[in-house]
Amino acid sequence: MGEIRDWRPFVYGGVASITAEFGTFPIDTTKTRLQIQGQKIDQSFAELRYRGMTDAFIKISKQEGINALYSGIWPAVLRQATYGTIKFGTYYTLKKVATERGWLLDKAGNENLWCNAGCATVAGAVSSAIANPTDVLKVRMQVSGKGTNNAGLVRCFKEIYVHEGVRGLWRGVGPTAQRAAVIAAVELPVYDFCKLHLMETFGDQVANHFISSFIASLGSAVASTPIDVIRTRLMNQRRVHQLQLHNPGGGGGGVGTATVPPSSVTPPSASSPSSVGSGHHHKFYTGSLDCAIQTVRNEGFRALYKGFVPTWVRMGPWNIIFFITYEQLKQMY
Repeated sequence: MGEIRDWRPFVYGGVASITAEFGTFPIDTTKTRLQIQGQKIDQSFAELRYRGMTDAFIKISKQEGINALYSGIWPAVLRQATYGTIKFGTYYTLKKVATERGWLLDKAGNENLWCNAGCATVAGAVSSAIANPTDVLKVRMQVSGKGTNNAGLVRCFKEIYVHEGVRGLWRGVGPTAQRAAVIAAVELPVYDFCKLHLMETFGDQVANHFISSFIASLGSAVASTPIDVIRTRLMNQRRVHQLQLHNPGGGGGGVGTATVPPSSVTPPSASSPSSVGSGHHHKFYTGSLDCAIQTVRNEGFRALYKGFVPTWVRMGPWNIIFFITYEQLKQMY
């Protein structure tokens, strides 16, 4: 029975994460759209289409339909089934091990903040790295919306695999793990801290879980949004194919450069004329640091906080739904 009980945090974490995801996913879609717009380096997303979360919500609904707000929901559910399950199960398991070895609690019974944060950081980083492919699929489908060639989960997966290989599914894994580690290191210890100190006032009841989760969400939103912007842009970045085309009729050297997505490139046949001078793959951002530097340089520091409002608005309800569901499951079983 003890072994079965050890698995309960994993099951509770997965079920609670999926429940919270369904309830808040449209807000996440508006956040993603806001984060990828205004990239001066990428003409596909240079236009500022949305003025804010509410404007994005209204325009997406009107122009693409309500269903577009749920584009990417299934990879998001798959992500929570893996990421949420591993993250919360690992966190509470590590806390249990740390308690048994005398690392977590002092003589007065208070939790050591650094030990708690360490457990959360490890749990967040490991679980997010494992679940990264589902995150890439979610972001791509959210950006594309409904009614596009990338609308289906299987089709989106196939396109990434064909054009970008297995590595494409782990695009942005660095900032993803960093973001998850930051969120977990702030969110989980803050929740446990608030819950413990509100126990005398509210007891182990829904009101305590509600307030504690809302406070935890604010801290994690402030800490994680810059990393989230970088992560989203790296994940949405497709490998771009640059062709240098010879233009014999043009003056001044006669070489032009066209930049097109990989899906629209038709490889020249062996018998085709040598009008194609050369071709190579190009990426707008070479990594997390490059993306951060170029974002700030081209759009200003505030660009790192694009989507902050929907991030917090989503994190608040998400954490509230998650922790209340999690706590109720603990009490039921």
